Amino acid sequence: MTVDEWLRSRSPRPPAALSARLGTVLAESLGEPADRVPDVFLAAGERLVAELLRNDSTSRTSALDLLTADALLTYAFEAAGGDVFTIDARAAEAMTRIASLGDAAGART
Repeated sequence: MTVDEWLRSRSPRPPAALSARLGTVLAESLGEPADRVPDVFLAAGERLVAELLRNDSTSRTSALDLLTADALLTYAFEAAGGDVFTIDARAAEAMTRIASLGDAAGART
């Protein structure tokens, strides 16, 4: 199974616009093995949040990207949830990485 197949297997399916945006954001990774979903989705979510912060994108026009980042991180943990031995460390690392994006954005303003 690939990342693309894993994403398409989610139920319920995300709305069409969100599904399309996920496909665009993940385009380069869709062919990777599904066991990479947690890492691929976390990295993609992190990149998207960093871009939103860098561009000070906080208006309604950024809503789809905000929803996409949320979906990426949610899916990352859905996929990682099956590995009870690493989920705590993965969550701590993700929180640190995402929090550092806010710190970096704050330093630029």
